Amino acid sequence: MGNFLDTLEELFPSKNDFDTVLPYQFLYQQKQEQSVFSYNLMVRQMAEYALKVGFRGFSGMYKSFCRAMQNENREIYDAYGNATSFTKQPIELDAGNWEATDDGIKRSNGYADDIACRHPIMPIERLVNIDTGEEKLKLAFRKGTIWRTIVVDKKILASTNKVTELAGIGIAVTSQNAKSFVEYISDLENLNYDRIPESKSIGRLGYIYGEGFSPYVDDLTFDGDAAFKAMFETVKQCGGRDKWLEMAREVRGMSLTAKIVLAASFASPLLEPLNCLPFFVHLWGVDSGTGKTVALMVAASVWGNPAIGSFVKTFDGTVVGMEKTAAFLNNLPLCLDELQLAKDVRGNTQFDVYKLAQGVGRTRGNRGGGIDYTPTWRNCILTTGESPLTGQSAGAGAVNRVIDIECRSSQAVIKDGMRISGVAKRNYGFAGKEFVSKLYESEENVEHINERYQQLFRELSERDTTEKQAMAAAAIVLADELACDWIFGGEEKPMTVSDISEFLASKAAVSAGDRGYKYLCDWVSQNSPRLCGKSDTVDVLGVIDCDRAYIIRNVFLKVLQDAGYSSAALISYLKQNRLIETRGRNNTKARRINGIPTECFCLVLPHGDPETEDDLPL
Repeated sequence: MGNFLDTLEELFPSKNDFDTVLPYQFLYQQKQEQSVFSYNLMVRQMAEYALKVGFRGFSGMYKSFCRAMQNENREIYDAYGNATSFTKQPIELDAGNWEATDDGIKRSNGYADDIACRHPIMPIERLVNIDTGEEKLKLAFRKGTIWRTIVVDKKILASTNKVTELAGIGIAVTSQNAKSFVEYISDLENLNYDRIPESKSIGRLGYIYGEGFSPYVDDLTFDGDAAFKAMFETVKQCGGRDKWLEMAREVRGMSLTAKIVLAASFASPLLEPLNCLPFFVHLWGVDSGTGKTVALMVAASVWGNPAIGSFVKTFDGTVVGMEKTAAFLNNLPLCLDELQLAKDVRGNTQFDVYKLAQGVGRTRGNRGGGIDYTPTWRNCILTTGESPLTGQSAGAGAVNRVIDIECRSSQAVIKDGMRISGVAKRNYGFAGKEFVSKLYESEENVEHINERYQQLFRELSERDTTEKQAMAAAAIVLADELACDWIFGGEEKPMTVSDISEFLASKAAVSAGDRGYKYLCDWVSQNSPRLCGKSDTVDVLGVIDCDRAYIIRNVFLKVLQDAGYSSAALISYLKQNRLIETRGRNNTKARRINGIPTECFCLVLPHGDPETEDDLPL
């Protein structure tokens, strides 16, 4: 095949040669010797060569030759049939009873012509999604002189109502010709099932069982949502590897925080083989110019173009949008900048950590009565903002899944951010490809990594932190060790368990019950003038008696509701830890408030000699 054009130039050097039977016999003979795909490719190449030497109408002449030969070899003629005849068509297909030329596609119905399309269009590839098994068709169409391609869901191509959506990209299909268009595409696919090549496709990034790591897999076509195509194309290599390495080494030396964020980016593809849950690494600080966004861009440059809007997104999006983006990235880190964009008009953050930390999208029904494909992901989520990602009333699960790192102007994460970000935007994508190549080099390699992870996890679990915090930290430390070995050539010193431990939440800080109890104690101190049991001038909320605060039941429940705590969960915690006194099976005790017997929650206040406390008033 590689020398086919050279052969044509040698055998048929002039236009006059195509006025003889020799070139047609030569091509007809290839049908017996070549595969269907190779033969079709030869037909196209010979048609283009004939046009190059000045002979027009080769396809029509060859059709006539095939018809003349049909009595001798009927099978060959039937396989060739009425071929499509588009100038510079990507592939030649049997058009059945359709007349497919540069003037459009039509067929006679006995009274008039059914017009399928006014310009050339044909299926050229069948794509089978590795994850879902769903088939799509790649269509090639030409308006003017340039052929364009588009991947279309077969459910759209099978519906006269939905196929008109293709008009938005320039295909001439309307409600008038939709039925004929659907029949034409269906006929060409069915008539040429063996001729149309079939390829594996994927609609996401990340690890693909039995195939490799997308997008670093050869002969794998992207067939996902058009909205993600641009993001898919950002994951590539650009600039110089050595320049990126030089910048990354410099950044690692600027601060421990920068080292953690970069390591977290490498940790993202480790979560799949380590069977870990997604987790957040959040940089926050009220001071501007600390380098939070630049650190995020450096982490993103491991994989692709770190420009805001390319690989790095912002919090200015819907829950569904973020869920779909996480599922698309799959094992690559999700980078979100500027948490304050997720705040409402009252300044409350409208972002739920659980939505992404679970690694599973929402189960949604469809119009057909079934359930849509449920998206999943397993990656690290890197975020920045001016405030912590979780609030005081956040559940333990949410706090557990976030490594919050405060950034101050006195200790900038990255210095000279303009220069560093410029280097990152010009040089990116090398380290990520090398990292996953090493990661999945062999099964023994993965087993060794798992053993090291378990060792780090045990060491971190022995400290004052939770298992989920230890899980995330162990993945980050392990990723830094691997990156120093695989990417930086052993010249960098990896971080240690002690380095990252200072950023992990303690067990008490994670506990929503402990945080809720402290909030109630603060509330009692703040409202002590109204916890007097009886008053004619102020609203009485309860009474303080020694180291007990009796709070009216409705007041107590409203305080928890306003603060965002689950009253049932917090009351259960307080009861189990004997931080409220109860009467029998009830959660409350009776107490006279303003002389009236009232059901109250009896909160046990912290006790101790105030003279020995560290936080004495001045």
